[in-house]
Amino acid sequence: MPELCRFYGIIIRLYFDDHAPPHFHASYGGDEAVVEIATLAVIHGYLPNRARGLVREWALLHQEELHEAWTKAKQLQPPGKIDPLP
Repeated sequence: MPELCRFYGIIIRLYFDDHAPPHFHASYGGDEAVVEIATLAVIHGYLPNRARGLVREWALLHQEELHEAWTKAKQLQPPGKIDPLP
C-alpha cells in the first residue's frame, strides 16, 4: 500500500486497485480510518478528533491531488507523494 504523505504522526495511504468509492486510509497510532475523497467523510474506522481534524484539513488542501492519486493507483501506477501540512 503506497504511502502518499506523513505529517504529525499521521500516515496517509492508498491501496492499488481498491474498491469504490474513491478513498484513502489514514492511520494515527493504533487507529485507522477510511476517508472518502469526494466528501471527506469517514466511511469506516476511527481516528481521534484532533487527528481526524488534521486529516480533513490536509485533504481539503489536496483533494484534486487525491483524486489523481486514486486514478493512478486504480491503474496500478505509482500514485506519487502529496505535500504534508506545514
